[in-house]
Amino acid sequence: MSKSKKIEKYTAMVIQPHVTVAEDRAGIKKNLDRVCNMIDFGVGYFWELPARLVVLPEYFLQGVTTPGKGEHGIDGFMKKAITLDGPEMQALGAKAKEYNLYIAGGGVIEQVPEFPDRWFNTAFIIGPSGKVELRYHKWHIPASIGLGTSPHDILDEYRKVFGDDIKTLFPVLDTEIGKLGTMTCHDGCTPEVSRALGYNGCEVICHPVALQEIEGVSEPWDFWMFTRRTRAHDNMAYVLGSNWGKVEYDYYPRAFCPGRSFVIDYTGMVLRCAEYPEEQVIGATIDIESLREHRSRSNHNCWVDLRTEGFRQIYDKPIYPPNQFPSGRPPKNLADKLGPVKDVFRDLYGRGQFTPPAGMGAEDMPELHQRRIEAAQKVGTLRKD
Repeated sequence: MSKSKKIEKYTAMVIQPHVTVAEDRAGIKKNLDRVCNMIDFGVGYFWELPARLVVLPEYFLQGVTTPGKGEHGIDGFMKKAITLDGPEMQALGAKAKEYNLYIAGGGVIEQVPEFPDRWFNTAFIIGPSGKVELRYHKWHIPASIGLGTSPHDILDEYRKVFGDDIKTLFPVLDTEIGKLGTMTCHDGCTPEVSRALGYNGCEVICHPVALQEIEGVSEPWDFWMFTRRTRAHDNMAYVLGSNWGKVEYDYYPRAFCPGRSFVIDYTGMVLRCAEYPEEQVIGATIDIESLREHRSRSNHNCWVDLRTEGFRQIYDKPIYPPNQFPSGRPPKNLADKLGPVKDVFRDLYGRGQFTPPAGMGAEDMPELHQRRIEAAQKVGTLRKD
């Protein structure tokens, strides 16, 4: 077998931009121009240990909407959907080529030719060649936010087009700066996606997010930080998390997604963090050789002691059922996308994993979910159309 080559230390930059929720191509261009200028700044600043990797946040190009008066339906999102061979990726590719960079980002509202009636929440890595060298479709999309299609929503059809191997679903790119992968926002809330990336050899997890303060980004409930430190620790991989700095949208607080972008090392140690809701570029040294030496030790190695056989039952049957939104049936709005959760509640309570609140039985819980949706639609906080 061939022996591995030494990888020199380099700077990774995490960019935390001001994002405009785009309604059209002009809004997309505004966001694109801003991140390109911030790349220029960061590359210039870190000239002594040159930048080789840039991470941009989720929805950095087009923005996203949530329940309420500003919620977009499927038509609104499709108006600003792009393809990965279009001018936006070409502009980022030119930057990658100019500075010898890998550029990772996510939340691209992508229209895929094979499934033209919907869009995917797509993460990418562009190489120094200027080309998109990795594409990943977000797996764990929350039912309550985001109309993008998960591969799981059309699982049987998706597998026929893109394949069903774990290396296809959760790809890792082997490069001269290490093995790079990506997961998007909600993917990092539970262990499975990062574990799949780790299984595929990932050393640097690029993690675009649009994570809201209302979800818990700052103390005292900073689940953003403690969960992602865990993902880094468990997989012995760097995690580079990029969030929005501020947002421009009439229906959002300016600090809706309040920054706190970070670089976490392969032990779970926080190397850098932008502790505030504002534009910023942070940088940290990535030392792949140190990571590889760390992984060679048996003590406190989170992979060599993994005993998988006792856990298979967890995944023997679906929790959230697949194939809920097949071709010709993309989710129309967030209320529509929340529909399958009724079946999930029926299963979780029916098998006794969850216990209902006092005075309620397992059979009441799916209907409680449905009543909440209908009540929200009645007052206009969830769309009906």
